[in-house]
Amino acid sequence: MRRVAPVLAAALLLSSSPVEQGRRVLDGFDNAAGWTAAPSDGVRLVLSTDVGAGGSGKSLRMDFDFSGHAGWAAVRKAFPVRLPENWVMDLRLKGDTPPQTLEFKLLDASGENVWWSVRRPYEFPREWTTVRIRKRQVSFAWGPAGGGELRDLGFLEVTVTAAAGGKGTVWLDNLTLEELPPATAKPPPATAIASSAAPGSASGLALDGNPATAWRSAGGPGETAEFSIDLGRRREFGGLVLDWDARDFPRKYSVEVSDDGKAWTLRREVSGARGGRASLYLPDSDSRFVRLKLAESSRGQGYGLHEVGIRPPEFSDTPTAFLQNVARDAPRGAWPRSFVGQGLYWALVGVDGGRDEGLLSEDGALETGRGGFSLEPFLWSGGKLRGWSDAEESHALANGDLPIPSVTRRYPGGLELEVTAFADGPPAGSTLRARYRIRNTGASPLTGKLFLAVRPIQVNPPSQFLSLPGGFSPIRTVEREGDVLRVDGNHSVVVLDPPDGFGASAFGGGEISSWLAEGKLPPAASAADPDGFASAAFAWGFQLPAGGSRDVVVAVPLAEAPVEPREWGGGFDRRLAEAVRGWEEELGGVVLDLPGPAAAFARTVQSNVGWILVNRDGPAIQPGSRSYSRSWIRDGALTSAALLRLGHGSVARDFLRWFAPFQFEDGKVPCCVDRRGADPVPENDSHGELLYLAGEYYRFTGDRATIEAVWPHLARAAAYIDALRAKRRTPEYATPGKRIFYGLLPESISHEGYSAHPVHSYWDDFWGIRGLSDAAELARALGRDADARRFTTSRDEMRAEVHASIRQVIASRGIDFVPGSAELADLDATSTTIALSPGEEGKRLPPRELARTFERYWESFLARRAGTNSQEAYTPYEWRTVGAFVRLGWRERAKELADFLFADRRPAAWNQWAEVVWRDPRAAKFIGDMPHGWVGSDYIRSLLDFFAYDRGEDGALVLGAGVPADWVRAPGGVSVRGLRTRWGRLDLSIREGSEGLRVSIAGGLRIPPGGFALRPPLAGVPRRVTVDGKRVPFAGSELVVEKVPAEILFSR
Repeated sequence: MRRVAPVLAAALLLSSSPVEQGRRVLDGFDNAAGWTAAPSDGVRLVLSTDVGAGGSGKSLRMDFDFSGHAGWAAVRKAFPVRLPENWVMDLRLKGDTPPQTLEFKLLDASGENVWWSVRRPYEFPREWTTVRIRKRQVSFAWGPAGGGELRDLGFLEVTVTAAAGGKGTVWLDNLTLEELPPATAKPPPATAIASSAAPGSASGLALDGNPATAWRSAGGPGETAEFSIDLGRRREFGGLVLDWDARDFPRKYSVEVSDDGKAWTLRREVSGARGGRASLYLPDSDSRFVRLKLAESSRGQGYGLHEVGIRPPEFSDTPTAFLQNVARDAPRGAWPRSFVGQGLYWALVGVDGGRDEGLLSEDGALETGRGGFSLEPFLWSGGKLRGWSDAEESHALANGDLPIPSVTRRYPGGLELEVTAFADGPPAGSTLRARYRIRNTGASPLTGKLFLAVRPIQVNPPSQFLSLPGGFSPIRTVEREGDVLRVDGNHSVVVLDPPDGFGASAFGGGEISSWLAEGKLPPAASAADPDGFASAAFAWGFQLPAGGSRDVVVAVPLAEAPVEPREWGGGFDRRLAEAVRGWEEELGGVVLDLPGPAAAFARTVQSNVGWILVNRDGPAIQPGSRSYSRSWIRDGALTSAALLRLGHGSVARDFLRWFAPFQFEDGKVPCCVDRRGADPVPENDSHGELLYLAGEYYRFTGDRATIEAVWPHLARAAAYIDALRAKRRTPEYATPGKRIFYGLLPESISHEGYSAHPVHSYWDDFWGIRGLSDAAELARALGRDADARRFTTSRDEMRAEVHASIRQVIASRGIDFVPGSAELADLDATSTTIALSPGEEGKRLPPRELARTFERYWESFLARRAGTNSQEAYTPYEWRTVGAFVRLGWRERAKELADFLFADRRPAAWNQWAEVVWRDPRAAKFIGDMPHGWVGSDYIRSLLDFFAYDRGEDGALVLGAGVPADWVRAPGGVSVRGLRTRWGRLDLSIREGSEGLRVSIAGGLRIPPGGFALRPPLAGVPRRVTVDGKRVPFAGSELVVEKVPAEILFSR
């Protein structure tokens, strides 16, 4: 998260004054005085003055060039203003730039607390336009205040953040602040007047709150009518809800607004209207008068309006908010559960390394690409529309573990709908394919229709707000051309089974679910909706005998190009079988065989490798495909470590080679990279993580050529760590008040918990030590002895200074655990796991405090599991703690924690986690992304630690330290074949029989310096221990074996 650097201005604190009643000009931009450029690293921003709006006066001109970086160009000025209780700011603006993100920030006097209003992506108008920012549209962004309302404005910042990137120009003019009536002020009652009224049907009846009454026009052939509303004063509103008479309604009407009842502005025109409820999207409406002009009476007998609802501004704050309000009025099941206040889960549909992916919701809706529209199935049977809410649902993956998801809905009477989706084709232009299989599992024939709705909404829910907001996905035009549906001219849905019907509608003509609820389709073959609310549906009839089924197949090419249906032929089953074989080959390099119910743990390892590969974009490993469609070196390094253990060295290599060149000139490694380039936000763990990635890759593959190729980047990253450390090794930090920071890496926000205020995070430091250690190791491997000595010295110095700081914080703050940061002395066991692995610093930490760190975590976990604490959510990054427990020798606790975390896969059969897990599975709240690749890699690393992990202090390969006793006692025990280690491929089996516990170690392995440290789950002290039939001494819980293959028996 970006932070705005504080600007110290004593005058600001002394000159704050309240805004005068009414509108006040904050800046006419006659000159650029006071405005300062604040671009991020690598972004060029030049400020100047130019011709103002209307061709007179001056404006502020921002010329920016993102130069291939994912940064921002900001301008800032001090505005010491006491804000009124309610207000609106207007800014005249135009731009010549591709779509970017526009951020309007308000800061307090400290410059540390930030409130903002964000528009993403924003199409900058080429002509002068007024951008209006209302108080209700501004929310707290970050800062030590943690929230609350801004009353005293200190600084104002306008920021253009890279979306499309590139370069461009934005002009600003005439910034004003206007006081508004308090938002809580009750508006006066509205009144109405109509051009005519039938006896007993006065206009006021449409405003009386009684749906049984109605205004009715006088009627007559060809009658037009007007219905006007006086709101009593000018007020802001977001939309209208019109309850038309079911029989007498206008086919066409328009909505106009006015401040004085004389000059009218057109806000909406509707054609093809239907009777019943109509919701009108009227964002940012602000007037006293509203007028409806009605035409084309449905029966030629006038018009009836039962009720007019004036909706508040929030009703249409965004298109997504508007559709959520519409959905709340609709029958249950007509809209996805995510639009009616329920949490929703989904799976990815894509190919390995594909540029785009679809999403399949747990209820069977298919999102057709990142941020794209969705295809949602409904069944019509027994005179009723049947959706997700009428069914019992189950989920599956192909073979139980491949990234090919399916959903089955089961309805009363034996009617079933199974939706299976997968993708095939090249990464740059893959195709989504979906099969809708209708089955009759009952004893009687069934007839009906399958409707496949094309809707302007994502599967990605409205509760998802980061990077790519979920919810609305505009469809402005939709048109059927034979077997191809064209959406907005370039997105296509190819129907491979000829439909029996099709219809499309603009929103004013009835959202598609309202047609389907009657078992009908709209009459038109195309539709256009300037607001992007167009929708459509295909229909296929079915007549199924008992035990019968019918398949319907569609294809969605993810490349934005017109297609011909002949290109997309071929049997679905054949293509699906090919996709299954491809994934089996990709994921079959390591075989993990676990008994009974534990086999689900093994399947979930395979599934998460698949999800990781689908999430990545070419070589770019990404934790997600929506909110987190970016490549963090943090996630990528640890995910690569997991993949290396499962034989996917080429994925780690490609990521390393791709990411390293994004390094900044000074050696800084970016925290993350996306299509815009490198993110300049300093996160001081990133440098060590790049070095660890390279070191781990070399240890597993021995690929010297790749390390040679990236060595210049690695050497600069190590030097940059030294440069950062030097900032905390000055005499200033040797003083008592700052001694705890001596030798640490500077403050950063790499840990999300520190986003409000950067601190000296030991997470960063452990990564720094790890990185310098790997830099030294790689330098030695490349014969660069001088570099190796230099980086070894730096590592040893940093290690000593970091551990000294930790001990000092423990002593000075009186804590009994390893702190997460120097300033806060906070407990964060999940962060501290990194000290154990991959940091290998566990033996250097104070043992009592290290144990207590995880004891306290365990106590908190027990309370969470029992439901006795108030924690509503957690992040499954806690899988790292399972691996920490294994290293601490806490086998039983590792299994208990693993069982708890494993139960929070959602849906369980899809073998995946979201980044955030809520206690209430149906809480409609932000869940990060799913399937989340970094969480999945944490799971993989910790589960594989059960079987084997490297122990840094003595160079041993530890075997079996986390394998639960009940697994080895089950028939067949446990085994893993082909597991990669830095010493070669490992085949390991552990099983308990009548003689005792038998362990087999095999595979193409070198003997580690510390041997194979075998720590199996023993029920007690064995009577004797043999290796290949020869008795060996054994005391305690660990047996070191120094040969391979080897058969070990722990006799009872």
